Amino acid sequence: MIIDEVRRVLSLAVDAYRDQPRAAQFLRAQLDRLESPLRVAIAGRVKAGKSTLLNALVGDSLAPTDAGECTRVVTWYQDGRSPRVVMHPLSGNPVSLPVVRRDGALSVDLGGAAVSRLVVDWPAQSLRHTTLIDTPGIASLSAENSARAVRFLTPDDETPTEADAVIYLMKHLHSADASFLESFRDQGVARAAAINTVAVISRADEIAGGRVDAMISARSIAARYRSAPELHGLAQNVVAVAGLVAMAGRTLTQAEFVALSTLAAEPRETIESSLLSADRFTSGSAERAALLRRFGVFGIRLSVTLIRQGVRSQAALADELVARSGLRELQRVLHTQFSERRELLKARSALLALDRVVRGSGGGRLAGEVERIFAGTHEFAELRLLSALRSGAVSLPRPMVAEAERLLGDSGIAPAVRLGLAPDAVAAEVRQTAFAALRRWQAHAENPMLGRKSADACRVLVRTCEGLLTRGR
Repeated sequence: MIIDEVRRVLSLAVDAYRDQPRAAQFLRAQLDRLESPLRVAIAGRVKAGKSTLLNALVGDSLAPTDAGECTRVVTWYQDGRSPRVVMHPLSGNPVSLPVVRRDGALSVDLGGAAVSRLVVDWPAQSLRHTTLIDTPGIASLSAENSARAVRFLTPDDETPTEADAVIYLMKHLHSADASFLESFRDQGVARAAAINTVAVISRADEIAGGRVDAMISARSIAARYRSAPELHGLAQNVVAVAGLVAMAGRTLTQAEFVALSTLAAEPRETIESSLLSADRFTSGSAERAALLRRFGVFGIRLSVTLIRQGVRSQAALADELVARSGLRELQRVLHTQFSERRELLKARSALLALDRVVRGSGGGRLAGEVERIFAGTHEFAELRLLSALRSGAVSLPRPMVAEAERLLGDSGIAPAVRLGLAPDAVAAEVRQTAFAALRRWQAHAENPMLGRKSADACRVLVRTCEGLLTRGR
């Protein structure tokens, strides 16, 4: 397995650098990282909805969504036996802080300290295999806050990024977004791969002014962005999510359901008229102001519509809100691209970190080991080809592209999914389909009409089919 091979090379490196304590400690940290959950950073411009989406993914109103101190520093959220907040100052030892929640979210007082990061331990099933990292807004009005995020996600050549993958949020496609994604993508032999980046059109409900059909428009825009030249080689997928509605659905209370049911009982014209402005809707009502903060205009309209259509319980409404927010589609994409490739992404991060160390000391045998794994591991060849197809660096005739991307794991890495079969396809069907795909791509590889790059791509796909056929036996 790739993770075992990387572990072996890292162990050799720790021994080789035993006389250089700093390098050896760094390499031991990379060994430990192989055993830890996948690290997924949530990034984006200021006010893109990063903390809101993190809360929706965790299923708890945990990360503060206002301009508090937690939003100004890189904050790690990881699974723990009990709640704990630890501040890591730029100098000195880590400091435990009191766990204080205000309006459900954490409230942290850094006391003016210069902080490198906050680490929050929280018991949560969703954090068991994935550590989520909330970053300050890129292109923030505060240059210092923006610099923190950029340094964490795109550090200098001496220090590799600590994130294995990134969820990048944007309200719409801005040139600064494309520039950041380009800088995050690792360059160099075997490394450029959009597979570790998912773009999210956040606050998608605002695209159509909060109308009930807002998500239809948002999904259409996301589909268009997937093939946009500015993003096509930088993010593997683009998903539209109404983060506020997703978070409200994951944390909906019975009291909120009752309040929304009361609104649904009012005449339709009255509610629509009141939702024309925040002041008109709240009209001095603390309860309505709280609903607007939690659900937004779109969430309130959607909830009222669903209740009128027959949703009769808090649990049913919560389920509908999550389903319609786009969160489940994002979770599916994250599972396909990140969770299923957890070991490969972690191995990739460790190799990039090791490469920085050995290049800094002249390379030698360990540098050769790194290059051998990068060049010789078929999973990395698949990632390179998938990235090259999406960026246009390698082209295939249009009828072949969809099958090629699917075989390379664009929709999932299970053999049946790669072959376009139902997930529960029987072994005989998998073998038969894999054999047919193998013969087809062998023929493509020998086609004299294809250029050298295209023929090389077909040979990568031949090896993929051979692997699927072997796994299906």
